[in-house]
Amino acid sequence: MDWTHRLRLRNLQMLLSLAETGNMSQTAAALNTTQPGLSKWLRELEEDIGLPLFERHARGLRPTPYGESLIEHARRIEAQLDSARDDLQALRDGGSGLVVIGTSGASAADTVPLAVVRLLKAMPGAQIRLVESTMDELMSRLARGELDIVVGRSAPELQDARLRTEALYMEPIHFVARPKHPLLSMAALDWTALESFQWVIWPRGTPIRNALESALAAAGRPLPARCVESNSTILNLTLLNHTNMIGVASHRTARRLEDLGALRIVPLRLSGFGSVSMYWREDSFRRGAVVAALDALREAGGGGSV
Repeated sequence: MDWTHRLRLRNLQMLLSLAETGNMSQTAAALNTTQPGLSKWLRELEEDIGLPLFERHARGLRPTPYGESLIEHARRIEAQLDSARDDLQALRDGGSGLVVIGTSGASAADTVPLAVVRLLKAMPGAQIRLVESTMDELMSRLARGELDIVVGRSAPELQDARLRTEALYMEPIHFVARPKHPLLSMAALDWTALESFQWVIWPRGTPIRNALESALAAAGRPLPARCVESNSTILNLTLLNHTNMIGVASHRTARRLEDLGALRIVPLRLSGFGSVSMYWREDSFRRGAVVAALDALREAGGGGSV
């Protein structure tokens, strides 16, 4: 018999717990089983597969590359079951199902919230969960099945082959600062003036950081040595509002924050554009709330008002 036919949900929990604790006794206690029984199960599973899943060390267990692969599959299965449970509960409660949307800073201030308003108008009973993080973290969670949709600056280098993608729009990036920043009253604003202030920027490897570095390279300017790196939108906003730091934001985010009186766009043009895309898993596409959310994102991405 194929070894996968003998796996049960409890076995997946055992595997995931071993990966987390690296300790037989802790996992046995957490799952209310015995250490000899757990050890026997793992040994028999490794024999059935014909591959070692964990390396045994004095300090505990460490997954082998084979183990890491199986653990990743187990995480996705667990996430899918959690999603199924929550989706059915939302339907039981009279709703229209559940959709979990991940958003990066590029879309958190404008596109995603406008899409949520549209979705709730079209499907008032939908249950919506929003998660904000960096694109690398969001794409990993989407691949594991923890999210249904991710919206953010296009990042083809992060895309999993099992995911679908669709570009929503193109937009430039801007320097931004607090409303009464000294730069905004200068008659002749240039790079020297801008570089006299400290910058707060997104971490290396994030799509908006890549867009900034490309724009600086096109202008023949280096990235200043004195920069604060942060991947938190609210932290960046607080820093910019309480200091003379200069930040970077995508066009829609900058315009939305300007409308709210939180920040102003610094009138020094950066060349180049970045695109914002949405990503989703093929296996979630047939769920009604997910389909409606994708349609709402397309409408919001088109720039129309709510």
